Amino acid sequence: MSEIKYITLRERVEIKDEAAAWFSSKWGVPKEAYLECMDAYLSGETEYGWYIALDGDKIVSGMGVIENDFHDRKDLSPNVCAVFTEEEYRCQGIAGNLLNMVVEDLKSKGITPVYLVTDHTGFYEKYGWEFYCMAQGDGEPEMTRLYIHR
Repeated sequence: MSEIKYITLRERVEIKDEAAAWFSSKWGVPKEAYLECMDAYLSGETEYGWYIALDGDKIVSGMGVIENDFHDRKDLSPNVCAVFTEEEYRCQGIAGNLLNMVVEDLKSKGITPVYLVTDHTGFYEKYGWEFYCMAQGDGEPEMTRLYIHR
């Protein structure tokens, strides 16, 4: 395996379409929704960015930051969203490195705290995230865990 490279989308604008298609394929959210968020970030309209791990030119992990990740706690923002790592790249610290990159990037812009919703327990805590409260996901029958990174 080659060395994993961690980038923001601003560092590799030319992969925007590929990145939007990759996220869409993982989460079933229309590619256009990702492109809209990515364009806002690339144009400087927002500092809520997109973070990607590459193995060569292959996207192997990624996540974004948006205002709200489809839950009822609209007062808690921004939210890390679309966290995904390809199966063969899991358990290597890649997502953790990206999470740390997101937190540091946002802090450098004066954006803190940051939130995320997840069904996972035990993973995010390794990277300084704390359980904050339960939240109701839009259209979800069950409550979900909401974490904070201060």
